[in-house]
Amino acid sequence: MSLQEFDVLIDRMKLAFEYADNLGQYVEAAKVLFQMNEQLPEDLQMTFEELDNPDEAKSFVKQYNSELKSAIVDYRQRLMIS
Repeated sequence: MSLQEFDVLIDRMKLAFEYADNLGQYVEAAKVLFQMNEQLPEDLQMTFEELDNPDEAKSFVKQYNSELKSAIVDYRQRLMIS
């Protein structure tokens, strides 16, 4: 995947995440985080805990959002170099 393709895909996912997060739809926001994580190479993918309880979705989203953003930046840097 090229940097441009990755950026377009991630930008769309970020919008979907922010929309769900802003509306308080944390289960949907968590699903978007899972999808974003799947777009990263295996060595950068995060190992998420299973989200069994929708009541835990808000803390899940808050915990993993910044970590995933960091992994995305790392992957973008790789794509820029290659």
